[in-house]
Amino acid sequence: MTAHEIDYRIYGEEMQYVEIELDPQEGVIAEAGSFMMMDDGIKMETIFGDGSQKDTGFLGKILGAGKRILTGESLFMTAFYNTLVGKRNVSFASPYPGKIIPIDLTQFGGKFICQKDAFLCAAKGVSVGIEFSKKLGRGLFGGEGFIMQKLEGDGMAFVHAGGTMAKKELLAGETLRVDTGCIVGFDQTVNYDIEFIGGIKNTVFGGEGLFFAKLEGPGTVFVQSLPFSRLAGRVLASAPQTGGKSKGEGSILGGLGDLLDGDNRF
Repeated sequence: MTAHEIDYRIYGEEMQYVEIELDPQEGVIAEAGSFMMMDDGIKMETIFGDGSQKDTGFLGKILGAGKRILTGESLFMTAFYNTLVGKRNVSFASPYPGKIIPIDLTQFGGKFICQKDAFLCAAKGVSVGIEFSKKLGRGLFGGEGFIMQKLEGDGMAFVHAGGTMAKKELLAGETLRVDTGCIVGFDQTVNYDIEFIGGIKNTVFGGEGLFFAKLEGPGTVFVQSLPFSRLAGRVLASAPQTGGKSKGEGSILGGLGDLLDGDNRF
């Protein structure tokens, strides 16, 4: 194996975190902001590039960092190493309510494709790169643009799904239609495309967007019930307006009550 062989344990129900057990000299890579806690003896190091151990030289590292910029991530990743003799633990937390999904890349042919913000952490040696869409429709209407993340290697990786996670095993030729934001990830054998919903009423009044993601097997697909975009939209819609007042929250009259309370000035 080229990736470090790590052990792990996932804690919690709705706000989970994963504890990684590192043997001496073993390491794990993570995105900035996912770190939670670590034992004494763990060394933290900022690394440039995609986190793999491949010796690609300075130019290769520049290209790897450039790919990370395209996915909206930082130029750098953080690596954590066990520098002592005994076993040590380091933990990483999910960014919002949901489930942490362990991905053994050896069971996915060495490659797993996921949303650009789903990746949490992985064994040192796993490469975190980009997956370009080769179809124009998928890139323009897929909700994730032309680019998704790909995790490559033979180690363990961990991704996060918002809300409740559903795992679907698709047979050859079997299709699954999913809201574009609800996709967490899928293996490389799954064909991913965009399908127009169709129908004037569905398009204008459906409230579900204009396109579905169409996933065709064979392969494994992970789906989330609460994409972060939905969560953020709900929070923004409920946020207080200018002056610190909410949109009639807790009032029978709602917004009309705000107009009648005498505090609105024109």
